[in-house]
Amino acid sequence: MTENIVIVGAVALGAKAACRFKRLRQDANVTIIDKDELISYGGCGIPFYVAGDVSDETELRSTSFHMVRDENFFLNDKGVVAMIGTEVTEIDRTNKTVHIKKNSGEESDISYDKLVLATGSVPRKLDMPGINLKNVYNVSNLRDAIAIKKKITQGQVEKAVIIGAGFIGLEMAQALADMWEIDTTVIEYFDQVMPGFVSRSISLMAQRCMEKNEVKFHLEEIVQALEGDEYVTGVKTNKRTLPADMVIMSVGIVPNTILAKEAGIETGPGGHIIVNDRMQTSDPDIYSGGDCVLIKHLVTGKPAYIPLGSMANRQGRVIGTNLAGGDGRFKGGVGSFVVKIFEKSLAGAGFSIDMARKEGFDAVSVQVAQFDRAHFYPEKEIIYLELVVDRKTRTVLGIQGWGGEGSEMVGRINAVVPLIINKAKVEDVSNLEIAYSPPFASAMDIVNALGNTTENFLDGMYKPMQMEEFIECWKSRNNGECYFLDCRADADAIPFQEKFPEIWKSIPHDELERRCDEVPRDKKIILLCNTGIRSYEAQINLAAHGIGDTVSVESGISGIKDCGIEF
Repeated sequence: MTENIVIVGAVALGAKAACRFKRLRQDANVTIIDKDELISYGGCGIPFYVAGDVSDETELRSTSFHMVRDENFFLNDKGVVAMIGTEVTEIDRTNKTVHIKKNSGEESDISYDKLVLATGSVPRKLDMPGINLKNVYNVSNLRDAIAIKKKITQGQVEKAVIIGAGFIGLEMAQALADMWEIDTTVIEYFDQVMPGFVSRSISLMAQRCMEKNEVKFHLEEIVQALEGDEYVTGVKTNKRTLPADMVIMSVGIVPNTILAKEAGIETGPGGHIIVNDRMQTSDPDIYSGGDCVLIKHLVTGKPAYIPLGSMANRQGRVIGTNLAGGDGRFKGGVGSFVVKIFEKSLAGAGFSIDMARKEGFDAVSVQVAQFDRAHFYPEKEIIYLELVVDRKTRTVLGIQGWGGEGSEMVGRINAVVPLIINKAKVEDVSNLEIAYSPPFASAMDIVNALGNTTENFLDGMYKPMQMEEFIECWKSRNNGECYFLDCRADADAIPFQEKFPEIWKSIPHDELERRCDEVPRDKKIILLCNTGIRSYEAQINLAAHGIGDTVSVESGISGIKDCGIEF
């Protein structure tokens, strides 16, 4: 008897599971059902479609060989029946049927032997006045993107407000401000962009980069209402009212699991579907994955919500394998991510320092700055990496980074991901083998330097000052407690000494040994250089001369400037 596979949802996971299964079982029937008529699109490409990098929405629905993935493509090329404009309203697990309702109003039942729930997520909706006004959008599907771009290209948007400074919020802010030169403001409830994903200093670098490109930010503000009669005209917060022709809500997502709950499938406290490593739900004949499930976090071993397009595709393949009788396993993830911020990259994997501590780890973080290529290679730029480790066990918990126009940053993050997954130690980062040639990396790559620096910190050889500490120290610089020792060449340091003669001293690193008597012993010495290398060496030299109350500013003057700190 021919087996019937029914898949609810046809964007990422659903389409992947269908195609994988059909390659393994040509004899079976596969039906994918989606209430939208636009299916199997690259949702993560939506901001780039709005920005104009992707010129037409069909490109998001096309294969690499330029075939549009519509119902005809799935039927003729994959042997899969795609029922579009059709909603599944009920699952009857006893009789193994799903009840469907088409846009035409026609209703019927479809039987299944195995069922896949790829229902994804829905935008988190804030309960406040004006939320249903026109020109208020969520960037949750391709239709939203098409509507947004239509408004923009028709010249109907001069001022836009984006609520939320996470992945989508930052990408959409760039899309509106860069290509379309729309006056764009981002409002964020927390005190930094990308809260929970990166440290305060890395978030400042990303924010500063966007501000240089005319994106404005209001942090630690609560949106109270959207104003307007029929169309939105403004956004009211607890601190101000901002005019707006368009508002984009980017305040997170929640799993779309109503169908699963009503069918009695086990869900967690947040409504996420519970699955095993074969992606089976509490009903062994029903599978699920993507944005509607919890998976195992490979750092903590606990269930975690990691809604990423790459996850959904890999889980879809596992499901397709298991539908065909295989034994595919999805062990979990660590939440690797990357966000394009104009000509820079913001990337990470595992836990940020804040999240690691919230999970109960005795976590510390160390940040380094270094050229992405050999220092003598003509084309190079400084990039930043931050490693999060457990202080006692020296286990790597996470890594985040900023900088690099192309793959310079994300490639290094990806290199460390297997170490995080396998609970490697700091020493494994120090000794990680990185491909080397001057146009691509340094002989001692920044990844290795990050491991080395973290080792030095854990071993008590290196006393850093993190950027947040430096910012607070600089605010109170005239209290007489601190003294800033600049270890760069005089040409770089003397202007600072002349501007701040009472607190700033220029002693080039190679002169420090014979000029130690010029360093005060009754103050805390803040050591600086361009990236932190020379100031670390200075710290060792001073300690040898009995001057131990020193700290070396992580990432140096370069990091300070990229955080937007003005001297």
